[in-house]
Amino acid sequence: MIKALRGMKDIFDSRFLKILDTAREVAENYGFDYIETPILEETNLFKRSVGESSDIVNKEMYQFTDKGGNDVCLRPEGTAGVVRSFIEHKFDRQATPKRFWYFGPMFRYERPQKGRLREFHQFGIESFGTANIYEDINIISMAADIFDKLNISYTLKINSLGCPKCMPVYKENLVKFLNEHKENLCVDCQRRITQNPIRTLDCKNESCRAILKDAPKITDNLCEVCENDFETLKNGLKNLGIDYEVDKNLVRGLDYYTKTTFEFISNEIGAQSAIAGGGRYDRLVEFLGGKPTPAVGFAIGVERILDLVESEEKRNGIYMGALVNEALDFILKEAKKLRSQEKVFVEPNTKSLRAHLKAADRGNYKKVLIAGEDELKKGEFFTKEL
Repeated sequence: MIKALRGMKDIFDSRFLKILDTAREVAENYGFDYIETPILEETNLFKRSVGESSDIVNKEMYQFTDKGGNDVCLRPEGTAGVVRSFIEHKFDRQATPKRFWYFGPMFRYERPQKGRLREFHQFGIESFGTANIYEDINIISMAADIFDKLNISYTLKINSLGCPKCMPVYKENLVKFLNEHKENLCVDCQRRITQNPIRTLDCKNESCRAILKDAPKITDNLCEVCENDFETLKNGLKNLGIDYEVDKNLVRGLDYYTKTTFEFISNEIGAQSAIAGGGRYDRLVEFLGGKPTPAVGFAIGVERILDLVESEEKRNGIYMGALVNEALDFILKEAKKLRSQEKVFVEPNTKSLRAHLKAADRGNYKKVLIAGEDELKKGEFFTKEL
């Protein structure tokens, strides 16, 4: 028997659609438009955006050479592809801000565990063309609205990574600290000191995390503009009634973030507690060859929140069945009329009344319409509410 690949699962759970419908509705109410980008992209797109020092690029990408000799990979995250599309279609040359939402599968070759798969799904938001910190507040508010509508409790953590003006000063202080503790850091963090020292703050190694608790904090090195923006962010969230915690070690796992970074955390899903995350990436469009464009966004891991979403157990729809073959034409004609209003299932095989009722019960239908010889003569149905 051929089975699904490790870390990749078949989906039968209707809660996927509930999450998509809820998130889409909220995003569109915020004025965002739909975008879909290819699952397969040039590998270089992710090396230049996510960063060659990241675990995603170093360890986790599904990368291969296609028959045309192109170095390609299955997308490990959504933002880079949306930015590529934004540039390719010359939206970076337009003055009007662009705001998109997307939904689809992502791929990372990592150890499967609860809430983490090799093929997983994300709902994402990307907003281009607005540098104002109030757009960051707007974006965080949207994510909070999605979780509130899905009845998912969360803790919001925020931080600021500063800008090109204040980041170099912070990096210098951080590198000095890391070199003082280099011998006690994991191999990956020792490598990161020279490649990307900020990424050490995102290390999951417990011994490294203990050391890094005492590391210099970026929020202690912010320039005046970044500090004012961070205060505006905090006050804006308070104004909307959105509770938050400042996590001074929160950097996210990607190279392209600047200023605002945030995560929504759940304590109900085990070790993989981040259910959404995002931030500002004002330099990414320029890094990928576009005109400098401010941007901010987030992504929600669908599998991460799946078990936190209530399933739709209530009965719905109509079950229609025939006791005799002669009644099938009549049933199909009536079903066609009813389907303009609600879900209707027609059983194509004749059965006894008892068998039809059992089938309707198993299918979780709320109403049963049955036709036999007598009903066919009268042009009506035997009706039962379940």
